[in-house]
Amino acid sequence: MRKQISSTQNKTVKQLLQLQEKSRNRKKEGLFVVEGIREIQLALKANYEFEAVFICPEVFAEDDLKNFSFAEHLLTEITAEVYQKIAYRSSTEGILAVAKTKTHDLEAIQFETEKPLILIAEAPEKPGNIGAILRTADAAKVDAVIIANPKTDLYNPNIIRSSVGCVFTNQIATGTTSEIIQFLKEKEIAIYSAILQESEIYTEQDFTKATAIVVGTEADGLSEEWRVNSTQNIHIPMQGEIDSMNVSVAAGILIFEAKRQRGF
Repeated sequence: MRKQISSTQNKTVKQLLQLQEKSRNRKKEGLFVVEGIREIQLALKANYEFEAVFICPEVFAEDDLKNFSFAEHLLTEITAEVYQKIAYRSSTEGILAVAKTKTHDLEAIQFETEKPLILIAEAPEKPGNIGAILRTADAAKVDAVIIANPKTDLYNPNIIRSSVGCVFTNQIATGTTSEIIQFLKEKEIAIYSAILQESEIYTEQDFTKATAIVVGTEADGLSEEWRVNSTQNIHIPMQGEIDSMNVSVAAGILIFEAKRQRGF
């Protein structure tokens, strides 16, 4: 008989809430919660290992289980009350799961081409921006996304939600700015940093070679370390009153110029 949970005071429910709400718990346990059919399918495709799966029969159709490859012992049925308690979103189709986190070391990056296109974001903090960057990276099918000096862990439920699961579809690494610059130089990857100082218009650059496009936050921009280590600093011409735009929008403009040059 399949396991069942009907009380919101159940120990497992409390543990799930801790994983949802606290980065410290996710890092300590090496686990995170993923909700929704599409997101779980993407995580499975990316070879994430699952520890437990929770389904709410009042919302989730039993027939939909055939779309997954979960062993029966991983499954637990929960009541609508429990589901409402632990679901981070109200529209996740009655299924959520606990999966093991992955390490995102620079050394683990594998390029399938000699001229990779990499998107780098330094110190992004807002989960919505990170999610949007990951969606852009997926849409452009970049070879890797690297987060420099991360301030938010990748398995924050808001990142998973705002990325619509693209946290699982991209090859992602994290590291300090110094580590990433050293990595790029060792791989002979040209660095194009979105910085106003000593910059040229982005459309005048050659992004067909091995390329890393680097963006910073609207508030702080990129650190000095990127400015002095760039192959070329670049900017997007703006005609309005302000001199910056949302980091995910800027990333999209720059990355898709690179893709245009590469013939999509």
